Amino acid sequence: MYAYIAKRLLVAIPTLLIISIFVFLLQKLLPGDPVLAMAGEERDPEVIAYLREQYRLNDPVVYQYFYWLGDVLRGDLGTSLRTNQPVTELILQKLPVTIQLAVMAMIFAVLIGIPAGILAAVHKNTALDYLANLVALSGLSIPNFWLGIMLILLVSVHLGWLPASGYYPFFVDPLRSLKTMVMPAFVLSTPLAAMLMRHTRSSMLGVLRADYIRTARAKGLSERTVVIEHGLRNGLLPIITLSALLFGDLLAGAVLTEQIFTIPGFGKLIVDAVFNRDYAVVQGVVLCTAAAFILMNLLADILYVLLNPRMRASL
Repeated sequence: MYAYIAKRLLVAIPTLLIISIFVFLLQKLLPGDPVLAMAGEERDPEVIAYLREQYRLNDPVVYQYFYWLGDVLRGDLGTSLRTNQPVTELILQKLPVTIQLAVMAMIFAVLIGIPAGILAAVHKNTALDYLANLVALSGLSIPNFWLGIMLILLVSVHLGWLPASGYYPFFVDPLRSLKTMVMPAFVLSTPLAAMLMRHTRSSMLGVLRADYIRTARAKGLSERTVVIEHGLRNGLLPIITLSALLFGDLLAGAVLTEQIFTIPGFGKLIVDAVFNRDYAVVQGVVLCTAAAFILMNLLADILYVLLNPRMRASL
């Protein structure tokens, strides 16, 4: 088991290195010059020359990359070109917001998608199955930004049940924080719940056709016992790994949802950084989200091995 984890970590290291190269080179293609924006309206040549020297922008691109990579390996993601604030500090400020949003969205997706998938599989080719598939298709098809705006108009403007936007730290005011995050979390969860429902249904249909399920039914066990205690245990193995990967996607931030609900998470941070040509922030945020996704991918692989006896036996 430890050898398997070590192999996966060895694969993750060059993956992160390749991602860092792409992130560094692609942000150089962004239009405009951040130094000119920092220099102000006067654009004094001496100030511009000083800024270029300070941020090593006069060096060749290869040297700039290795300077940046060396700082990253020491835990220094650089300094924001706009606010002069350490990028690590900015990320640590936004990370709790993104984690809370991702966790709440994942809870909604699991509570909606998995039970719906189980019911659709058990009642295959019935009205319940067709309804679940219709709802899942709607969840995949409806754009998040449109659903978010409609929920704001209905729930906040007309009914006044929840705040339309904003964010409050969870540990400052838990109830108010949950109220502000319910709608954006639900909006984010709709496509995830649809994917979980479809995969759960497909997985459970395969399991319910297995020989050991027929044997359990032949023994006279109730359908509830057969489905939950025998079918669900094996049917959810691929769903657990899929959930881990979907959670990794959520940690990358939801740009449109955060913009609509004015949530100061990773998505809003990177959009602002791109518009402000804040290269250091763009590099730091993308690198951190890539590392989070790779970590969740590793966790999914480990969970699959732990929960699958055949995989454990083959290691």
